[in-house]
Amino acid sequence: MRRLLFGWLTFCFVLLSGCSETIDTSARYVFTIHTVASYLEAHDSVYSEYLNILKKVAVSPRSASSLYQLMTARGNYTCFVPTNKAIYDYLQDLTDEGFISEPTWEAFDAFPDSTKLDSIRAVIVMNSIIDGKDEASQRYLTFYFPTENNGEFPIPNLNDHKLTVSWTSEGNEEYLINGECEVDERNRDIQVINGIIHQIHKVIAPKDETCGRYFQNILDQKREGYLMFAKAVQACGLLDTFSVVRDERYEQLYQTDQIPDMLDYQSKGGGDMSATPGDPDAHAPEHRKYGFTLFCETDEYWQSQGIDPTAPDALKQLQAWIVSHGMYLSDGGYQDNEDYLSPSNMLHQWVMYHILPMRIAANKLVYHCNEIGYSLSTPFRYSIPVYEWYPVMEGGRLIKIYESAESKGIFLNRFPVLRNGIKQDGHEDHCDPDKEGCRVLTTDSLTVVNDIVNACIYPLDRPLAYTDAVRENMGKERIRFDLFSLFPEAITNGIRRADSPEGRWQHVYIPQDNVYKYFDNMSILNEETHFIHYNGYRTPWANYCQDEDKAFGHFDIMFRLPPVPKRNTYEFRYKLLATAARGIVQVYFGSNPNRLAVAGIPIDMTEGVVASFGESASWGELQDQNQTTEEEIINIDHKLRNHELMKGSRHESELNQTTSRDKENCCRKIIVRQTLDPNETYYVRFKSVLDSNRKELYLDYFEYCPKEVYDSPERPEDIW
Repeated sequence: MRRLLFGWLTFCFVLLSGCSETIDTSARYVFTIHTVASYLEAHDSVYSEYLNILKKVAVSPRSASSLYQLMTARGNYTCFVPTNKAIYDYLQDLTDEGFISEPTWEAFDAFPDSTKLDSIRAVIVMNSIIDGKDEASQRYLTFYFPTENNGEFPIPNLNDHKLTVSWTSEGNEEYLINGECEVDERNRDIQVINGIIHQIHKVIAPKDETCGRYFQNILDQKREGYLMFAKAVQACGLLDTFSVVRDERYEQLYQTDQIPDMLDYQSKGGGDMSATPGDPDAHAPEHRKYGFTLFCETDEYWQSQGIDPTAPDALKQLQAWIVSHGMYLSDGGYQDNEDYLSPSNMLHQWVMYHILPMRIAANKLVYHCNEIGYSLSTPFRYSIPVYEWYPVMEGGRLIKIYESAESKGIFLNRFPVLRNGIKQDGHEDHCDPDKEGCRVLTTDSLTVVNDIVNACIYPLDRPLAYTDAVRENMGKERIRFDLFSLFPEAITNGIRRADSPEGRWQHVYIPQDNVYKYFDNMSILNEETHFIHYNGYRTPWANYCQDEDKAFGHFDIMFRLPPVPKRNTYEFRYKLLATAARGIVQVYFGSNPNRLAVAGIPIDMTEGVVASFGESASWGELQDQNQTTEEEIINIDHKLRNHELMKGSRHESELNQTTSRDKENCCRKIIVRQTLDPNETYYVRFKSVLDSNRKELYLDYFEYCPKEVYDSPERPEDIW
């Protein structure tokens, strides 16, 4: 609503003031005779320095064309163009840092080669341009900037980094790119033939240091903010781990065309009709980057606890605090000693619970897309809770990331009471103080989402730990996890929920293991299996988070699953959306990946609720809306469960109307019901039992559901 109102007021203001000599009449107009390049030339008194650099920087190391030539060509470019003054100020910053001798281009003449000069030029222009390819929707007016404060643009800039957008305070339109580069209030949203121009007053120049270097600099400079956490990271031996950026072997294979795309994937089987217009191929990922997300207590918090982060014995003080405050599992067998490198050490375990092995942007910590009550047209208006369950980097434990309309922010390990009865609305009712969890401060001054190339760091408002209480609360919840949440590589590399209509993001082909094992948690067990991720961007599918995954061919594929919170009896479930394109699959489940047990009879993925039910009934007789009482709905659900079958959930919807539970072809299959242990790793395998190589395996989400939930004597499991 804020953006809609502002857009209308802007339109009226331009109409009323277009002839005023005091207003920059270049702002917010559509120039049908100008390209990006010609517009900048027409205003060379402001942009001459940027223009000169565009002419001297190549599009890529393998291209003879300059960026200037690119800006004269057809396309959909979003350009954050620094003024001449902004570029002079940047040169002054380099001088102050001792990088050059004086703030002029002539200062580079003192160097025997042009490497330094070329790198500075590239920083200025490559970071400033987003190439929207052939998609006009990927020209970004301010109206289409990311809606989350500190949120990332959907696609990267020419330097292969995603820019972030923030604003100085809620309710105004003073935009900052990467937290510090102000978008001019008047000279923005300038529409030209091949893109959009936004004037900025500071060069976009992220430091691009690794997470390891970031913490090393804190230690070297004794810089407060995260000094305590930096000491703990170093003591636990993580600085080298945090220094990796990308898989160079994959990079080399991709650049030499040894990582194939799946050409004309529709012809391989399945009968899928969701190909991107004009792009019949599924594309392999361009990179295999590594990433991390860290949730950190600040030095200010430790000081409030009487701990001095600068003290020589700060780590001993911290570990003593962990012990005295019970910030650990009482039966974890942890060692209270100074061997911080040991996984058994208490401080080591505590630190590891703060780290996820994937880089998650602020607007991707949870995914708001097609949950009932939510609309992308009003992105700030949240509805029912959305959440993610991720294993931490080490130790076999989960973190729950949660947001709802009522939470007023993103939380870790929040366990509220929900209005999730059959006739209720699914919203958060209230949350007891001891179950509120830790607020993730995504817009705090200590939030780091730009300068670290392989990580995001978010401060917390209270300490995070995996305690007895957290484990008990997790053990009482149904844990639903999207298939792609299993793959840190998909999240770090922007594959999961890519907000782009481009073919390279809409249909992603994951290489077969014999070519390159891209996902650590997935094993493609034969050369006849082809795996594709369907992004589902703005597609009205009743899938969890809209996306889905498929395997084509005579498929045989296995996934390593996240841990359960505590030893208990669980149901492990698989969600199915049945169509005629699907095949018949035998499922296997267990803890030994080489000898998984058969789990039930083969599943015919063409059969929805009625066909799977096997009793004489129509869908109309089974639908919730056709029952007069809650007891009737509960009885139907009970009968379905007798056939190891459940309806879909009421969480996800098509066009915010029909939910998965309302669709006859959406159902959940109970794969196994058995005791699971948090110290074991479990696997699920799907193998085709048909001779045909043209049928597909459908994959969306899985569930762990503890006995206390599915067999509660007090209330039935919720339908959400």
